[in-house]
Amino acid sequence: MIVREATESDAPALAAIYGDAVLHGFGTFEEEPPTPEDMDRRRRAVQDRGLPYLVAEVGGKVLGFAYAGPFRPRAAYRYTLEDSVYVSPDAKGKGVGRAVLSAVIAACEALGIRQLMAVIGDTGNAGSIGLHRALGFEQTGVGRSVGFKHGRWVDIVHMQKALNGGDTLPPGGGGVTLTGH
Repeated sequence: MIVREATESDAPALAAIYGDAVLHGFGTFEEEPPTPEDMDRRRRAVQDRGLPYLVAEVGGKVLGFAYAGPFRPRAAYRYTLEDSVYVSPDAKGKGVGRAVLSAVIAACEALGIRQLMAVIGDTGNAGSIGLHRALGFEQTGVGRSVGFKHGRWVDIVHMQKALNGGDTLPPGGGGVTLTGH
């Protein structure tokens, strides 16, 4: 398995993987699958900030992707990012998510990030919750029935991982340049 930076040529695979999650899962609250062009715009928006957007591939086929983007737009959040990870249905449970999310975590550490958040759709999403837990995230809360998708109310699970000493030390540079209010 190779984990590498996502590129424009990965857009169709990103759209297919994410589109499956949109149509069949609760890990994302989007209801209409984005096009490959939409996925490429999203990828560029993350990478243009100097943040990781990575794919995992085997034999030239992209089987999963993960990235970290700003948690919230206000400046005080500049040391906190939120991860996202998606795996092709035929590759789930084979270490793809672990490989690509581990690489995103390492990239966030190298950037000086202090907190990495996960906002996981569905309390029944054992795969994502288990993956995050295995990589050192702790559950910090549950938002009950905050989304309505596929005919039912859906919870979100908040998980968090401290990086680079977390809140035990003052920030020493790093962080992400944010825009917003």
